[in-house]
Amino acid sequence: MNFRGTLQEFCADLKEVYGAPNRAAAEHALAACSDKWGAKYRHAIQSWENNWENLTSYFDFPMEIRKIMYTTNTIENLNRGIRKYTKTKVQFTDDASAQKAVYLTIMNIEKKWSMPLHNWGLVLHQYITIFENRCRI
Repeated sequence: MNFRGTLQEFCADLKEVYGAPNRAAAEHALAACSDKWGAKYRHAIQSWENNWENLTSYFDFPMEIRKIMYTTNTIENLNRGIRKYTKTKVQFTDDASAQKAVYLTIMNIEKKWSMPLHNWGLVLHQYITIFENRCRI
């Protein structure tokens, strides 16, 4: 098996960890991943083990919210759009002009967002329930 195939297989096994239904299942999946890949990807496995409490704090939330937490495509696309705009500017006159430029860039990027989040109604209800003092519609 080539490196790419091995890495894809490792990532699929690691997905079993963060995609587990609860901490206990995640711990079991990490142990299985460690047994299988510990020699080849020692540092990645050790990073998970050393940071277990921080990395698994998202198990306190329902599955729909957790999926949003570990899926970063939207955030990465937004950051890429902001970088694309700001890298063409030589300099901004002050912080306020930079903030305005980023704000306007975000407004333009948002116009292209047409696909709603899967199960958004359920996710929104959970956000409102969990964060009732911080989430308003």
